[in-house]
Amino acid sequence: MADPSSYRPKPGEIPDSPGVYRFRDEHRRVIYVGKAKSLRQRLANYFQDLAGLHPRTRSMVTTAASVEWTVVSTEVEALQLEYSWIKEYDPRFNVKYRDDKSYPYLAVTMNEEFPRVQVMRGHKKKGVRYFGPYAHAWAIRDTVDLLLRVFPVRTCSAGVFKNAARTGRPCLLGYIGKCSAPCVDRVSAEEHRELAEEFCDFMTGRTNTYIRRLEKQMGEAAEEMEYERAARLRDDVGALKKAMEKNAVVLADATDADLIAVAEDELEAAVQIFHVRGGRVRGQRGWVTDKVEEITTGALVEHALQQLYGEETGDAVPKEVLVPALPDPVEPVQEWLTGRRGSNVSLRIPQRGDKKALMETVQRNAQQALVLHKTKRASDLTTRSRALEEISDALDLDSAPLRIECYDISHLQGDDVVASMVVFEDGLARKSEYRRFQIKGFAGQDDVRSMHEVITRRFRRYLAEKEKTGEWTDGEGTGSAENGDGAENGESPLTNADTLTSADTLTEDDGRPKKFAYPPQLVVVDGGAPQVAAARRALDELGIDDIAVCGLAKRLEEVWLPGDDDPVVLPRTSEGLYLLQRVRDEAHRFAISYQRTKRSKRFRSSPLDDVPGLGDTRKQALLKHFGSLKKLRSATIDQMCEVPGIGRKTAETIAVALARSAPAAPAINTATGEIMEEEPGTMGSSGEPVTMGAPDERRGQET
Repeated sequence: MADPSSYRPKPGEIPDSPGVYRFRDEHRRVIYVGKAKSLRQRLANYFQDLAGLHPRTRSMVTTAASVEWTVVSTEVEALQLEYSWIKEYDPRFNVKYRDDKSYPYLAVTMNEEFPRVQVMRGHKKKGVRYFGPYAHAWAIRDTVDLLLRVFPVRTCSAGVFKNAARTGRPCLLGYIGKCSAPCVDRVSAEEHRELAEEFCDFMTGRTNTYIRRLEKQMGEAAEEMEYERAARLRDDVGALKKAMEKNAVVLADATDADLIAVAEDELEAAVQIFHVRGGRVRGQRGWVTDKVEEITTGALVEHALQQLYGEETGDAVPKEVLVPALPDPVEPVQEWLTGRRGSNVSLRIPQRGDKKALMETVQRNAQQALVLHKTKRASDLTTRSRALEEISDALDLDSAPLRIECYDISHLQGDDVVASMVVFEDGLARKSEYRRFQIKGFAGQDDVRSMHEVITRRFRRYLAEKEKTGEWTDGEGTGSAENGDGAENGESPLTNADTLTSADTLTEDDGRPKKFAYPPQLVVVDGGAPQVAAARRALDELGIDDIAVCGLAKRLEEVWLPGDDDPVVLPRTSEGLYLLQRVRDEAHRFAISYQRTKRSKRFRSSPLDDVPGLGDTRKQALLKHFGSLKKLRSATIDQMCEVPGIGRKTAETIAVALARSAPAAPAINTATGEIMEEEPGTMGSSGEPVTMGAPDERRGQET
């Protein structure tokens, strides 16, 4: 625990101007980001007597090891920079709203030549019109099914669309009148886009225009005694009215507004948002957050506004935002919202009438969401805390292992040897920090040696980062980062520490947590005493003695500690054992998935892969032109040049690559004298062709 006075800035160093500040811990990880109208006044509040601070604020300043700040011109700039840094650094002591689900939207892909109506989740894409969010995907599909009678817009995927265009036959929706079938040119691209725009207009609330138009056409058809057409128009009007009934009118003046309500207690807060468009509730969503800092309702509202509109522009930001409490000060937030929309945005508290009544409804939803969240999470929090305490007691640790890293080795009979590293923080998986390794220090199957290599590589990077930040002093340990990846104890150099992420790249002083620079309190290895001894030896060689190590053996689920002749046996009903099993199984799953990926890539390899500059398109063109790799190998340079995109120089390179990979002599069946095909299978020792079966059937089981 750090003393805040040890890093308190000197008097006069902090400017008396707007800005954004960052607290960092001893590992240079950003743990809190804040903004202030006056940096001097705000930061002075953190360096008062610890007894006078809120418990959460006291925890933050004692965890921090340094503070820095950036001066800006206005409070609006401070608001924008604070939002950017919170998104970038993910500070542990900042309020972070978590969606309790991935809400579906009704999306119209206006960025395509033939716009498509579909259900979408996740990040919004440029050029796509979104409506919602909806609580359930089936609600979107019901609405779309009703509207397709009147606005028969394409809903099929790109593959179905191209197949219909190729065959000249539309899909079922095209036959029953719920798609205008632009795939077979029943309507032009311009006519189809006009239909999509009318669909969007109806969804934005301009409904009466289309209903009046259809009713007029229905009357004209009846007068002309076209009763079948009149009946069809009558059904279309009914479908539109039914679709409108799914969203009852809540504000009679066709208001476009978002209503935000907050329900909170000392530890957590729930936020509910109702999206009202054209006076109707078009969407609803909710978030829950831990209150890891001392914060007012107005500040919670401000964070919710940042989360909601931080990446939105234009009409996605409504003209009116109704909230239960205003941020302090409110002017910078309102100015920021106006800038996001491009026109004036009203941010206020409803005082009377329909808007206040609707806000009370949103508030009740927020309160119910908080109660439901606490009901679901109470036992989970208690269980996780008990599990960490049991692990701490069983392994005789100084404190509960809040960060656990687990390692596993996977291979297939010694081929494609890989390793995984998974991370659990506070008993929960932190998948953004998972890492995958290729074993390159040696060839063959040796789980113990592989474990030693992986642990060495991972913690060598940890020491390298400590050295760069000045935390490592000369003479501390025998395996400091100055050794680099060179040879140690006569072993071959551990070079090319490959992972599928950029984790091996050590960035300069950026504060991001997704690196090798943050150490665990406990290292778990999948295996028994030999694997545990290898992991402990790797840490000892690097001079690291403050990280505990244990292993979990699969057979009897025994916990092994370094140097102990007998394992630690936890009760079968132990929550600590259950957590260790989850961590071990997750590491095993992650390693197996990587090993299978590498194996399948190797099985799909081809001599053409070694030709520089030859991409997948031209490979497919060559194989399509010649029919097989064998015929391509026997082709001349001039014949290869006949393939579109293949020049003479490329053809010569292909011929050289194929010649190098050609078999020395054809395989012959000694019983019949028949020359056997060498592709795509292989030959057995008796001359019989061997079929390429599943890897597990041919080589044995994965580990």
